[in-house]
Amino acid sequence: MSKASGLAIAGLGLLLSACQVVGPDYHLPEEAAIHREDLQGELAVDGKPVVSAPVPADWWRLYQDPRLDQLVQQALASNTDLRVAAASLLRARAQVDAAEAAGGWSGGVKMGAQRLQESGEAFLLPEKVPVANIGDIGISASYQFDLFGTLQRGIEAAKANADATQAAADTARITLVADVVRAYTQVCAANEEREIAQHSLDLQAQSTTLIQRLRDAGRGDETQVTRSQTQFKSLRADMPRYEAARQAGLFRLSMLLAKPLDQLPAGTDSCAELPKITQLVPVGDGASLLKRRPDIRQAERRLAAATAGIGIATGELYPDIRIGATIGTVGILENLGEPSTNRWGFGPSLTWNVPTNGARARIREAEAVTQATLAHFDGVVLNAIRETQTGLAQYTALLQRREALADAEQSAKLAADQTHRFFQAGRASFLADLQATRTYIDVTAQLAAANTQVAISQIDLFLALGGGWESGRTQASNSGKP
Repeated sequence: MSKASGLAIAGLGLLLSACQVVGPDYHLPEEAAIHREDLQGELAVDGKPVVSAPVPADWWRLYQDPRLDQLVQQALASNTDLRVAAASLLRARAQVDAAEAAGGWSGGVKMGAQRLQESGEAFLLPEKVPVANIGDIGISASYQFDLFGTLQRGIEAAKANADATQAAADTARITLVADVVRAYTQVCAANEEREIAQHSLDLQAQSTTLIQRLRDAGRGDETQVTRSQTQFKSLRADMPRYEAARQAGLFRLSMLLAKPLDQLPAGTDSCAELPKITQLVPVGDGASLLKRRPDIRQAERRLAAATAGIGIATGELYPDIRIGATIGTVGILENLGEPSTNRWGFGPSLTWNVPTNGARARIREAEAVTQATLAHFDGVVLNAIRETQTGLAQYTALLQRREALADAEQSAKLAADQTHRFFQAGRASFLADLQATRTYIDVTAQLAAANTQVAISQIDLFLALGGGWESGRTQASNSGKP
């Protein structure tokens, strides 16, 4: 071995021994909002109509409604948004494969032939060079060393992005489930409220008929009849909106399931009772919420990818080192393979881009992106807590309002029945009877609307809790989490 070769190998060895992975290793920052102790506590405090039990993965089964279960399963199997999310996940996984395939061994084969007239003066010859048929066959191979970890950081970034894409798919899944339950609830609520409105309309029709008879018997006047008819017409004018709400819910289900209306589960369009949960709603605690919400996981994985991006940018400051070999034959076609046409080569190569001002600017850019991503991550964490606490407060308030309206509805019904009996016996005026009936109708309609609001608030609460993605999906990668 020559002295120069020995020095080159020794220098390469020193370079290898000094190498380390560029950029910072990813660790979830201690100052991140997710570590705050005040966000880890119980959600089911005193006075809340919930319990601290774990949130079930299939929370919609708490309604114990087989038709609803069927709707959710069909939506999970055929929804277009989930198909988009699945395709995005495949793309992200392919990007991981591409990142893992970067560097290492590569090679190629080159073959060519041409009839060639070379320039004589190019070879310092005064005469014309003869025309010849030239062939060129070569095989090359090289190995790219990831001495500074630039490629490793690229793999880390690709895996983190794939995990973030998986989390986005999970978010699409839980949003879909909530949308299906909400649309089904809308159909049931419209049918139930229409039935109540129809009952109120029938009561008003009976009242109008009775008043007309009293007028004909001389115990009433035309003004009373007109007022009663006006109330009847007003109630009747309100009926079409229930059918419109019912149709809107059905069309929403058709879109979510990607099925025509006539292929929805039997009885969906005629559901006349709101889905109800007969137990206290399980909400877990703050710590489990922060681990469960897929949007938090997505933001955290984006932070990991951004941190790896600093290493990728830092790698531009360092050389690209490869070792390669070539072997081939170049010459006149009929002489290819003869010793005079053969060639080969073996040795290292180093590519180093200078100056590095642009690379250093890109490092600062990557660091700024990481800072912004951390701020976004903190915002997602805080928003998750806000959404859940707001949902709990609204759910509690709506339950209290519904209970108060239920008591009011019972009182209004009793008062309306008593006043109507007094009116028939001549002990109460028509106006008193009409007002009592109108009050009962109004309170009954308010109670029906309150039941719908409670049901929708319950769905919003489950969506804020972030459950429903855990079963029936595949993990994006096996990369470790901090």
